[in-house]
Amino acid sequence: MSLIEINSITKDYGDNRGNFDVSLSIEKGDVFGFVGTNGAGKTTLIRQLMGFLKPDSGSIKVNNMDAWHDAADIKKQIGYVPGEIAFPDAPTGTEFLRRQAELLGLTDISYAAYITEKLQLDPTANLKRMSKGMKQKTAIVAAFMADSEILIMDEPTTGLDPLMRAEFVDILNDEKKKGKTMFMSSHMFEEVEDTCDKVALIKDGRIIAVKSTLEIKHNQDKVYKIEFATKDEYLRFTGELFDFAE
Repeated sequence: MSLIEINSITKDYGDNRGNFDVSLSIEKGDVFGFVGTNGAGKTTLIRQLMGFLKPDSGSIKVNNMDAWHDAADIKKQIGYVPGEIAFPDAPTGTEFLRRQAELLGLTDISYAAYITEKLQLDPTANLKRMSKGMKQKTAIVAAFMADSEILIMDEPTTGLDPLMRAEFVDILNDEKKKGKTMFMSSHMFEEVEDTCDKVALIKDGRIIAVKSTLEIKHNQDKVYKIEFATKDEYLRFTGELFDFAE
């Protein structure tokens, strides 16, 4: 059963920026990676998925609800880590998380406490003066605290050191065992290969491939980049009897 259906989405900002005819299907229980360089169009798609942006054409359905028209209802079912962290006015991380729990109607915050401890976060710090890594950890706790069935994350490990990235992967693998459906963007394939079942590769706003991580890891086709110190060396190489694909 497809829990998230993205059908022919286009959001054109001009100058080849945005998304162009993007279609993806994420099944219930899938952990889906979304990989591309910075500026490839990952955040634009995720913002449309969350109902923050209206597509120029195409449609997105989450749990059979329209991402734009039913955005408020969809957000109640989703844990979301944004690509750019901008907290509301709250004196400390603790107070922000308390307000977040209140907004979500949570009375049991034991899972938030578990994630906080796992990420070694001190939420009592001043929210505005937190480092990038501390803010990222706070955003992760806020996204995971409701134990939502769907998690959407836009480059969630930005600002985390290697040790905390490893802890975050552990958290994701725990969520995976629970059968959660996760959609996570990154500009590094290494970041998604340990957790994701499938990966979509995006370039210049267009999907260029959708593959299982297993298939990518063991792909027999290899691409090599060769550089030459001088033009003469390059010309001598191209004079050899090779077949050049590119």
